Amino acid sequence: METPLSILKRYWKHTAFRPMQEEIITSVLNGKDTLALLPTGGGKSVCFQVPAMLMDGLCIVVSPLIALMKDQVEGLKKRNIPAVALHSGMMHSQIDTTLDNCIHGSVKFLYVSPERLKTEMFTARVTQMNVSLIVVDEAHCISQWGYDFRPPYLEIAALRELIPDAPVIALTATATKLVKQDICERLAFRKGYETFQRTFARDNISFVIRKTENKEKKLLEILQKVEGSAIVYVRSRKATVELANLLNQRSIPALPYHAGLHFQQRTQHQDDWLKGHYRVMVATNAFGMGIDKPDVRVVVHVDLPENLESYYQEAGRAGRDSVRSYAVIIYHDSDVESLQTKVKLSHPDVSFLKTIYQALANYFQLAEGSGAGESFDFELHNFCERFGFQVTEVYGALKKLEEEGLVEFNESFYSPSQLHIQKDRAALYEFQVANEKFDPVIKMLLRLYGAQLFTDFVKISEAQLATGLKIELSELKSLLKHLHELRVVAYQPTIDNPQLTYVLARQDAERLPVNHARLAARKKLAEEKMQAMIDYAATNHRCRMQCILEYFDEQSWEDCGLCDVCIANQKKESLEEARELHAEILNLLTKTAMTSEELEQKINPTDSELFIEVIRDLVDSGEIEYDEVWRLRLAGKG
Repeated sequence: METPLSILKRYWKHTAFRPMQEEIITSVLNGKDTLALLPTGGGKSVCFQVPAMLMDGLCIVVSPLIALMKDQVEGLKKRNIPAVALHSGMMHSQIDTTLDNCIHGSVKFLYVSPERLKTEMFTARVTQMNVSLIVVDEAHCISQWGYDFRPPYLEIAALRELIPDAPVIALTATATKLVKQDICERLAFRKGYETFQRTFARDNISFVIRKTENKEKKLLEILQKVEGSAIVYVRSRKATVELANLLNQRSIPALPYHAGLHFQQRTQHQDDWLKGHYRVMVATNAFGMGIDKPDVRVVVHVDLPENLESYYQEAGRAGRDSVRSYAVIIYHDSDVESLQTKVKLSHPDVSFLKTIYQALANYFQLAEGSGAGESFDFELHNFCERFGFQVTEVYGALKKLEEEGLVEFNESFYSPSQLHIQKDRAALYEFQVANEKFDPVIKMLLRLYGAQLFTDFVKISEAQLATGLKIELSELKSLLKHLHELRVVAYQPTIDNPQLTYVLARQDAERLPVNHARLAARKKLAEEKMQAMIDYAATNHRCRMQCILEYFDEQSWEDCGLCDVCIANQKKESLEEARELHAEILNLLTKTAMTSEELEQKINPTDSELFIEVIRDLVDSGEIEYDEVWRLRLAGKG
């Protein structure tokens, strides 16, 4: 009989669960709604993937990040577990085929972006599926009190009504008490639900703040002092390239990473860093989600993060192997003003949202009521140049339009070439006989990719097909496009451009359906979170781990002993104790000479090593000396 542990061993090759994973899995298998808060790198995916493998039916995973969805689907497929994903940027026929396979095929995991939940195609098919479990990843996105609110997440409650028997597991790395409560309410958790939370404390990470006028110099100092793999977070794409170049000039191998790089570049840079060919990844916050590198020794933020949630998540990518590591923020006073400006731009007025929304409609030449579910290539800089906008203000507006559930903006969208044969075998054979021109390419497709082409979309390599047919790549692509137009195949060429998707059909910009009260509340919340971040950076009298724990509603009266504040206090205490020992030793030696053992017995110090160090310093400075029988006496008393 299969058990959670046997599944873990067979598919994941692990011999034991991490802390709390087994209890969470048991809760899910008992059919209970479950909320699990596990730190970054705490193994959240295992908490739903293992029980889903033991349950009869399909597991639906709601996730906001397309790149992370794709990574998890590929990871499951490598373990021979059938998994698929539904997200913006897919053709209608791709979605249609994927949903059919979830009803009639052997698919075990269906990853779906929240925007897809309310589409007619999805709601009509989901009730025909045998759904065993609903997973809500990044569950803090459902709460408007969270730092990354996504209104489409609110559709999950409607999904529960369509599939009333399936339990729900919600997972996140960071959530305050208010957000946790909101998650459970918004997901309509049933009576008897369970909540699991690992402490937010990380006992191997030293949280450090360094205020400086020269950030680059301080960064170099840190990287020279702390050996090993590093991530350096910066705010702009330009800064990733400039800082990586600077580090390389100083013989510290570094690579840039941001959403503007082509997919192949991003993948290559990520692989080179993971394999240790380069020591430092200089990145925007586009990097890190789903990355599993346990030996990162230091994570440095060269700009103030927007809030403690995102900072804690990014800092938590250090030291996943439980070895001593560092999370450092380098800043100076001007960074506070820069952060305030950024937060202001991230929450534009409704009038500006309307202006940008209308400009998008003009850019794509979309009529009112059209475009629902459609994705378009979108070059942000080109759009800004054409309409005379600033990139930073438009980016903030796009994210706010996304937050309001009107559009979806993917800066780093990549989809490889895929193809699916739409005719059955008999009809395809008839077509080949009647259209000799296309016969070789159809035969080559079947030879390379097999019968799966009839049931699913399959990744293809146009270059490999062209080489096999001994024709030019352009001619091969032309033949595939022609077959697509004839509806013999559904062919989706490679997409490696930013994508903008209309979640809702294009609206009248003047009557834009946005929630004014919520927008105002979100702006106020962002300002409060920003202020908490500024206060954290400015604190120099309280243990940093205590500050973080308090923010997440977790009380601790113990100092971590690792952060810069704790270490400064320890040094201060040691200095005061050393002064006291210094005075006591001199006072006792004015009366009589003593051995160091006799002195130690008399004084009974709390720190023996410090006592020996003080004696050594007194001897070195010439204040005391040893006599001929190795007793200590005041210098000159001989």
